[in-house]
Amino acid sequence: MKVVNRRAIYDYQIFEKIEVGVVLTGAEVKSIKEGKISLDGSFARVKNGEVWLYNCHIYPYRFSQEKDLDPSRPRKVLLHKKEIISLEAKIKQKRLTLIPLSCYTKGRLIKFELALVKGKKEFEKKEKKKKEDLEREFMGMKSFDEKDL
Repeated sequence: MKVVNRRAIYDYQIFEKIEVGVVLTGAEVKSIKEGKISLDGSFARVKNGEVWLYNCHIYPYRFSQEKDLDPSRPRKVLLHKKEIISLEAKIKQKRLTLIPLSCYTKGRLIKFELALVKGKKEFEKKEKKKKEDLEREFMGMKSFDEKDL
């Protein structure tokens, strides 16, 4: 099972990726394994020497007794102290943001892939789309020419 934040790839320029764990309840784990998670609009922030994941919506597990648990509550990210210090320095120096790119299972564990990113401007998104369209057209013409031979 893998859930990907596709919008992040379009909206941000990715500099570095990190695989992390997150503190979850049992019902949240079961819900994630069913694929009932949304990473849209979620981000991570360093606060008091700890990394927290915000706005990650995990839908309630249907058989859970924990009905009062907030689906979008902040969740603690599991990292070593050296990694947290390094991330915090990079975020402050380069003015980057930390966002989740994907959530997946690795054996019995649930892992998140966080990335250090910088937001793209509107004109950068348009230029990239134009470039991809031109490449697609060129590849289409190339395959057409090979068929004629």
